[in-house]
Amino acid sequence: MARVTVEDCIEKVPNRFRLVLLAAHRARNIAAGAELRIDRDNDKNPVVALREIAEDKLNLDSLGESLIAGLQRVIPAEDDEDRPVRRTEAAEEAPEPKQLPAPEMDEAAMLKALQSDRDGPTDGRM
Repeated sequence: MARVTVEDCIEKVPNRFRLVLLAAHRARNIAAGAELRIDRDNDKNPVVALREIAEDKLNLDSLGESLIAGLQRVIPAEDDEDRPVRRTEAAEEAPEPKQLPAPEMDEAAMLKALQSDRDGPTDGRM
């Protein structure tokens, strides 16, 4: 069995964060039934994904695009139902929520509130 190291994959994907995202996405695709591009050799899905990246068996640009497309959320517009609105566009159009003034608390009340949050509910529920 050939060992896959990060150094083998870093030559193909220089950003380690992007490498982890791409390999995890590919491993999930393999688990969902995607066709393997290399022999499994009794390896688990993350190792197979890393080996595919190291051996240049994947189109990394299309894999990255499918990762991004899978993470995007679409909110239908109220006025134009034919055009989907991305969450970022909807957030830009929405008015800013009004900030309520913070309640005045002394130090003892603040400490008590923080401790009750940490300790959980006092009525016996978990």
